Amino acid sequence: MAKGKKDQKKKKKPKNGTVTSNQDCLVDKPSQDLGITTNSADNNGSEPKTIKKKIYEQELRRLQVELVKLQEWIKYKGLKVVVIFEGRDAAGKGGVIKRITESLNPRVCRVTALGKPTEKEKTQWYFQRYVAHLPAAGEMVLFDRSWYNRAGVERVMGFCSHEEYVEFLRSCPEFESMLQRSGIILIKYWFSVSDEEQERRFQARIKDPTKRWKLSPMDLESRARWVEYSKAKDDMFNATDTKESPWYVVKADNKKLARLNCINHLLSIVPYEDLTPEPIELPPRQRAMDYIRPPMSLQNFIPEAY
Repeated sequence: MAKGKKDQKKKKKPKNGTVTSNQDCLVDKPSQDLGITTNSADNNGSEPKTIKKKIYEQELRRLQVELVKLQEWIKYKGLKVVVIFEGRDAAGKGGVIKRITESLNPRVCRVTALGKPTEKEKTQWYFQRYVAHLPAAGEMVLFDRSWYNRAGVERVMGFCSHEEYVEFLRSCPEFESMLQRSGIILIKYWFSVSDEEQERRFQARIKDPTKRWKLSPMDLESRARWVEYSKAKDDMFNATDTKESPWYVVKADNKKLARLNCINHLLSIVPYEDLTPEPIELPPRQRAMDYIRPPMSLQNFIPEAY
């Protein structure tokens, strides 16, 4: 069936007639061209990577331009996208979420970070409070932690019963299948950080007054239960890492590379076209005519401390 005139007028032909696909967004340049180098081997025998600040900022800017294109495509096609960010404390989830959203329209892309459930919410169906935050058509929702709290912190800290935990592992794949059948695109990321790197980040938070608030008593307790969290994560993956709804693991010991790799992968998951409008010319500003501006002395200006 031919598209209506409205659609034909609204849709902009992709540049060069191409569709941005999985391969179009990938960083396929050699590592040395991107300023990526390897340092001495870490405790696991692998070689941690670093990236030059200037190159990182250039690549981040390039990827953020692509994110804007993805945003416009989501809005134009009425897509519903959910992206879940999970991982240990100080793994870098908030950092990548910030880099994703800082160039996007908050009316299209929003972040959901729920606190602990209220007494009323504790009596509801477990997934109920998350359902209220799912996207409508033309929206992308980023969950900074999600319903997987039950498989992690609630299990390890004893905030749920064993029966509730087992029921979650059984119900979660069914719940996510329901979301996908309803048309939601579901993407799940696990940020993997080493014991040593988490220690460094916690110490940095302790020393920095602007970041000390990030270190909660729960964070300290979770560190004391590192192995228990590892077992919980393994069991969670065994039950919920499915072909239809896989977990994507982000190596997160280097924050900058983790951000670039995660954003790059996100762009590869949802094919999109470039609907960037052509540059426009600003219309002339209206002349003052008979308008007289009130004296500045009548307005309350803030002190110019700088």
